[in-house]
Amino acid sequence: WGPGRAAAGATGAAGAAGAAGAGGVGGGQRRRPEYVPGQISDPGYVRIFDTTLRDGEQSPGATLTSQEKLAIARQLAKMGVDIIEAGFPIASRDDFAAVSQIARLVGNETDEHGWTPVICGLSRTKFDDIDRAWEAVKEARNPRVHTFIATSEIHMQQKLRMTPDEVVASAVKAVEHIRGLGCSDIEFSPEDAGRSDPVFLYRILAEVIKAGATTLNIPDTTGWNMPSEFGALIAKIRDNTPGADGVVISTHCQNDLGLSTANSLAGAVGGARQLECTINGIGERAGNASLEEIVMAIKLRGEDQLGGLWTGIETTHIAPTSRMVSEFSGMVVQPHKAIVGANAFAHESGIHQDGMLKSKDTYEIMSPETIGLVRQDDAGIVLGKHSGRHAVRTRLEEMGYPLEGTALDSIFERFKDLADKKKGGVVDSDLEALVTEGRGNEGAVWEVLDAQIVCGTMGLPTATVKMRGPDMVPRVASAVGTGPVDAATKAVDSIVGLPAELTDYRVNGVTEGIDALAQTRIVIAPLQDSEATMTSQGRRRLQEYSGVGSHSDIVVSSTRAYVSALNKLINALKLRQEAERSAAAEEEEAAGVPAPAAN
Repeated sequence: WGPGRAAAGATGAAGAAGAAGAGGVGGGQRRRPEYVPGQISDPGYVRIFDTTLRDGEQSPGATLTSQEKLAIARQLAKMGVDIIEAGFPIASRDDFAAVSQIARLVGNETDEHGWTPVICGLSRTKFDDIDRAWEAVKEARNPRVHTFIATSEIHMQQKLRMTPDEVVASAVKAVEHIRGLGCSDIEFSPEDAGRSDPVFLYRILAEVIKAGATTLNIPDTTGWNMPSEFGALIAKIRDNTPGADGVVISTHCQNDLGLSTANSLAGAVGGARQLECTINGIGERAGNASLEEIVMAIKLRGEDQLGGLWTGIETTHIAPTSRMVSEFSGMVVQPHKAIVGANAFAHESGIHQDGMLKSKDTYEIMSPETIGLVRQDDAGIVLGKHSGRHAVRTRLEEMGYPLEGTALDSIFERFKDLADKKKGGVVDSDLEALVTEGRGNEGAVWEVLDAQIVCGTMGLPTATVKMRGPDMVPRVASAVGTGPVDAATKAVDSIVGLPAELTDYRVNGVTEGIDALAQTRIVIAPLQDSEATMTSQGRRRLQEYSGVGSHSDIVVSSTRAYVSALNKLINALKLRQEAERSAAAEEEEAAGVPAPAAN
């Protein structure tokens, strides 16, 4: 598993910038090696393991619904991710249901090349965890169970309160139990490997290989390692662990010192052929290694600096996927974030602008089109109130949002309404805001028809809201609040009848100017007790629901966002009730209780 040499790809900044998916499935240059657990036929191929739906969702404040997780999983599959870690099934019933749905649907969908991603579920070395994880992923075409236990001295003594021998025994029994369930694709992680005794790592890794592990993941759990240190650790594990030449070695690097991408690449140079990462680098504390940074570094420098490494990622899907994860999770991408930040392809300095006008290669090592962005000034289409459906659909497709049918109808209706109000035309960011709201309202139960708010220094803020519910009957309610948004949410509550606590509220101006579109994100938590989710670190947190709304009026935008969040809460409660009824029916059937007679 040395770095190896692969077929020649784009070399140099200009060549790499012009390549369309160099090495990826969609690049037309190489075909991804057939998936075999524990083996990769091409020594230069690097598997991309995305854990956005598991470790990424553990970011403080990030909560995803089942449907949002499914949409992200489908986008990851479209992008060509090799392994999707769909969640931690033992965490809650909702987590189990989400992982099961992804395994059943995304885990059996193939692209035009016949490729289907591996669907992975995380577990501790406890048998209950393992059984739950396997139950969740087993319907996938390529299921994997990922189990872990801590191996650093501080974790074994202070957290686990186990001896090294007990830790080894627990790891071996876990892997054997997974194999006994019928799973042949098993990943094992020694948590906090970056601070573990290397000799102990060789020992425990050798034992889990003998027990049947096919992938060994080496986590820098606390982001402690330096790149040279971590790369050397991977190389030492390859050289000193019996059986390591028959498995795939992986990395999972946290970003506490800002070194997660550098450590991941150092690990790949040291012989790792699976790199674990998340979209936008979201995750615990300071986050994880960023998928887009790892993939583009390998794409641009893999041939000349990384020994011929390449991935199967179709990079033109990076930008749309980044936006989707940011929208759904509420984790805003910092403007100067590499690859996907708002300023990544912006040039303000006069010297830089002069160079860009002469040749874009002067200051850009990749073109925005490579990651799925199209510059507004290069598009040739100016959208306004006279634009038709075809122009809007074409522009959305160029931006990575291929919409048809009712989804396009809804966006086009909102577009025409916005175009009538905006003097300067509708730009890409406006369209993105409309798409964001549209995706957040899929499966909506309640819809805001009209909203009127009266506020100021002359009286109490008052809101009147007209809504339509599941029975399609319009309802109107008014309420007084401490402010316009408070009044609007109270009016909504009086109609919907499911009051919730507003836990986060953010408003962003989508564009500049007095007629700018406002985009609001609201996070709510149900007032009644809600089932908590457990993270892989053993923390418990209550489920929250986010909604996004957009309008030129901030209060109308806020009202739409609040209703969007309520719709997600209502749908989640429905799914939970259906699951409880189904479980009760199965228990009654198992106990021999006859089903109620049909009317």
